[in-house]
Amino acid sequence: MTKIIGVTGGIGSGKTTIVNYIHTKGYPVYIADEAGKKVMQQPKVIQQVNALFEGKVLLDDGSLDRSKIASLVFNDEQLLSALNQIVHPAVASDFEEFKKQNSQQPLVFKEAAILFESGSYKDCDATILITAPLNVRIDRVVKRDGISKEAVLQRMKNQLTDEEKQKLATFTVENMELNHAFKSIDEIIDKLLIK
Repeated sequence: MTKIIGVTGGIGSGKTTIVNYIHTKGYPVYIADEAGKKVMQQPKVIQQVNALFEGKVLLDDGSLDRSKIASLVFNDEQLLSALNQIVHPAVASDFEEFKKQNSQQPLVFKEAAILFESGSYKDCDATILITAPLNVRIDRVVKRDGISKEAVLQRMKNQLTDEEKQKLATFTVENMELNHAFKSIDEIIDKLLIK
Protein backbone atom coordinates (compact mmCIF):
# COMPACT_ATOMS: atom_id res chain seq x y z
CA MET A 1 0.00 0.00 0.00
CA THR A 2 1.18 3.51 -0.85
CA LYS A 3 2.33 5.66 2.06
CA ILE A 4 1.66 9.40 1.91
CA ILE A 5 4.58 11.44 3.20
CA GLY A 6 4.03 15.13 3.94
CA VAL A 7 6.99 17.48 3.45
CA THR A 8 6.93 21.00 4.86
CA GLY A 9 9.16 23.77 6.11
CA GLY A 10 9.00 27.48 6.72
CA ILE A 11 9.79 30.03 4.03
CA GLY A 12 13.49 29.88 3.14
CA SER A 13 14.04 26.43 4.68
CA GLY A 14 14.96 25.00 1.28
CA LYS A 15 12.08 22.54 1.02
CA THR A 16 11.88 23.00 -2.77
CA THR A 17 15.50 21.83 -3.12
CA ILE A 18 14.72 18.82 -0.91
CA VAL A 19 11.56 17.79 -2.79
CA ASN A 20 13.40 18.19 -6.10
CA TYR A 21 16.01 15.77 -4.73
CA ILE A 22 13.28 13.31 -3.67
CA HIS A 23 11.81 13.57 -7.18
CA THR A 24 15.20 12.72 -8.76
CA LYS A 25 15.11 9.49 -6.72
CA GLY A 26 12.04 8.45 -8.71
CA TYR A 27 9.30 9.24 -6.19
CA PRO A 28 6.18 11.16 -7.19
CA VAL A 29 6.02 14.57 -5.50
CA TYR A 30 2.83 16.61 -5.30
CA ILE A 31 3.45 20.35 -4.86
CA ALA A 32 0.37 21.81 -3.13
CA ASP A 33 1.20 25.42 -4.06
CA GLU A 34 1.45 24.56 -7.78
CA ALA A 35 -1.77 22.57 -7.50
CA GLY A 36 -3.45 25.58 -5.88
CA LYS A 37 -2.47 27.72 -8.88
CA LYS A 38 -3.78 25.01 -11.22
CA VAL A 39 -7.16 24.60 -9.49
CA MET A 40 -7.62 28.38 -9.54
CA GLN A 41 -7.86 28.02 -13.33
CA GLN A 42 -10.85 25.67 -13.09
CA PRO A 43 -14.08 27.40 -14.25
CA LYS A 44 -16.01 26.36 -11.11
CA VAL A 45 -13.27 27.71 -8.79
CA ILE A 46 -12.94 30.95 -10.82
CA GLN A 47 -16.69 31.47 -10.49
CA GLN A 48 -16.71 30.85 -6.71
CA VAL A 49 -13.63 33.01 -6.03
CA ASN A 50 -14.93 35.84 -8.21
CA ALA A 51 -18.26 35.74 -6.35
CA LEU A 52 -16.42 35.85 -3.01
CA PHE A 53 -14.59 39.03 -4.12
CA GLU A 54 -17.79 40.53 -5.60
CA GLY A 55 -16.54 40.37 -9.19
CA LYS A 56 -13.45 42.52 -8.57
CA VAL A 57 -10.69 39.95 -9.24
CA LEU A 58 -11.09 38.90 -12.88
CA LEU A 59 -8.52 39.77 -15.53
CA ASP A 60 -9.57 40.66 -19.09
CA ASP A 61 -8.95 37.08 -20.24
CA GLY A 62 -11.40 35.72 -17.62
CA SER A 63 -8.72 34.32 -15.32
CA LEU A 64 -8.25 35.31 -11.69
CA ASP A 65 -5.92 38.18 -10.77
CA ARG A 66 -3.90 36.24 -8.18
CA SER A 67 -1.76 39.21 -7.13
CA LYS A 68 -4.88 41.31 -6.46
CA ILE A 69 -6.41 38.42 -4.48
CA ALA A 70 -3.18 38.08 -2.46
CA SER A 71 -3.20 41.79 -1.60
CA LEU A 72 -6.89 41.67 -0.59
CA VAL A 73 -6.50 38.66 1.76
CA PHE A 74 -3.09 39.69 3.14
CA ASN A 75 -4.46 41.41 6.25
CA ASP A 76 -7.99 39.99 6.21
CA GLU A 77 -8.12 36.64 8.01
CA GLN A 78 -11.85 36.13 7.39
CA LEU A 79 -11.48 36.67 3.65
CA LEU A 80 -8.41 34.40 3.55
CA SER A 81 -10.33 31.71 5.42
CA ALA A 82 -13.27 32.00 2.98
CA LEU A 83 -10.85 31.75 0.03
CA ASN A 84 -9.20 28.67 1.56
CA GLN A 85 -12.63 27.04 1.95
CA ILE A 86 -12.94 27.21 -1.83
CA VAL A 87 -9.36 26.35 -2.82
CA HIS A 88 -8.40 23.68 -0.24
CA PRO A 89 -11.20 21.20 -1.11
CA ALA A 90 -10.34 21.60 -4.82
CA VAL A 91 -6.66 20.89 -4.06
CA ALA A 92 -7.64 17.91 -1.86
CA SER A 93 -9.65 16.41 -4.70
CA ASP A 94 -6.77 17.05 -7.13
CA PHE A 95 -4.42 15.24 -4.70
CA GLU A 96 -6.80 12.25 -4.55
CA GLU A 97 -6.46 12.00 -8.34
CA PHE A 98 -2.65 12.23 -8.04
CA LYS A 99 -2.68 9.40 -5.47
CA LYS A 100 -4.75 7.20 -7.80
CA GLN A 101 -2.31 7.83 -10.67
CA ASN A 102 0.59 6.79 -8.40
CA SER A 103 -1.06 3.95 -6.49
CA GLN A 104 1.67 1.51 -7.59
CA GLN A 105 4.36 3.59 -5.84
CA PRO A 106 5.50 2.66 -2.31
CA LEU A 107 5.81 6.34 -1.31
CA VAL A 108 4.04 9.48 -2.53
CA PHE A 109 5.33 12.81 -1.23
CA LYS A 110 3.11 15.85 -0.70
CA GLU A 111 4.91 19.18 -0.27
CA ALA A 112 2.82 21.86 1.41
CA ALA A 113 3.97 25.08 3.08
CA ILE A 114 1.03 24.96 5.50
CA LEU A 115 0.86 21.19 6.03
CA PHE A 116 0.47 21.56 9.81
CA GLU A 117 -1.47 24.84 9.79
CA SER A 118 -4.11 23.42 7.42
CA GLY A 119 -4.41 20.13 9.33
CA SER A 120 -3.68 18.12 6.15
CA TYR A 121 -0.75 16.43 7.94
CA LYS A 122 -3.40 14.24 9.62
CA ASP A 123 -3.95 12.54 6.23
CA CYS A 124 -0.25 11.61 5.95
CA ASP A 125 1.41 8.39 7.12
CA ALA A 126 4.50 10.39 8.13
CA THR A 127 5.79 13.95 7.86
CA ILE A 128 9.21 15.49 7.21
CA LEU A 129 9.95 19.00 8.47
CA ILE A 130 12.77 20.88 6.71
CA THR A 131 14.42 23.45 8.98
CA ALA A 132 17.24 26.00 8.94
CA PRO A 133 18.21 28.70 11.42
CA LEU A 134 15.99 31.79 11.20
CA ASN A 135 18.78 34.17 10.09
CA VAL A 136 19.75 31.75 7.27
CA ARG A 137 16.13 31.47 6.12
CA ILE A 138 15.73 35.26 6.10
CA ASP A 139 18.97 35.72 4.09
CA ARG A 140 17.88 33.07 1.57
CA VAL A 141 14.51 34.72 0.94
CA VAL A 142 15.95 38.25 0.75
CA LYS A 143 18.42 37.02 -1.91
CA ARG A 144 15.87 34.81 -3.74
CA ASP A 145 12.92 37.22 -3.86
CA GLY A 146 14.76 40.54 -3.67
CA ILE A 147 12.59 41.74 -0.79
CA SER A 148 13.38 43.35 2.56
CA LYS A 149 14.02 41.52 5.80
CA GLU A 150 10.80 43.11 7.16
CA ALA A 151 8.77 41.68 4.25
CA VAL A 152 10.20 38.21 4.94
CA LEU A 153 9.34 38.47 8.65
CA GLN A 154 5.81 39.57 7.71
CA ARG A 155 5.39 36.42 5.58
CA MET A 156 6.79 34.24 8.37
CA LYS A 157 4.23 35.65 10.79
CA ASN A 158 1.52 33.59 9.10
CA GLN A 159 3.34 30.28 9.63
CA LEU A 160 3.89 28.22 12.78
CA THR A 161 7.41 28.36 14.21
CA ASP A 162 9.79 25.45 13.58
CA GLU A 163 9.54 24.58 17.29
CA GLU A 164 5.74 24.24 17.01
CA LYS A 165 6.06 22.19 13.80
CA GLN A 166 8.70 19.88 15.31
CA LYS A 167 6.15 18.71 17.90
CA LEU A 168 3.95 17.48 15.03
CA ALA A 169 6.63 16.21 12.61
CA THR A 170 7.66 12.54 12.32
CA PHE A 171 11.14 13.51 11.06
CA THR A 172 13.12 16.77 11.06
CA VAL A 173 15.92 17.52 8.59
CA GLU A 174 18.17 20.53 9.09
CA ASN A 175 18.97 21.97 5.68
CA MET A 176 22.22 23.85 6.23
CA GLU A 177 24.61 21.71 4.23
CA LEU A 178 22.94 20.07 1.20
CA ASN A 179 24.89 16.79 1.13
CA HIS A 180 24.10 16.25 4.80
CA ALA A 181 20.41 17.09 4.23
CA PHE A 182 20.24 14.70 1.24
CA LYS A 183 21.86 11.93 3.31
CA SER A 184 19.22 12.48 6.03
CA ILE A 185 16.46 12.22 3.39
CA ASP A 186 17.96 8.96 2.07
CA GLU A 187 17.96 7.53 5.62
CA ILE A 188 14.34 8.60 6.19
CA ILE A 189 13.24 7.03 2.88
CA ASP A 190 14.97 3.77 3.87
CA LYS A 191 13.08 3.78 7.21
CA LEU A 192 9.76 4.55 5.48
CA LEU A 193 10.24 1.68 3.02
CA ILE A 194 10.95 -0.81 5.84
CA LYS A 195 7.99 0.12 8.05
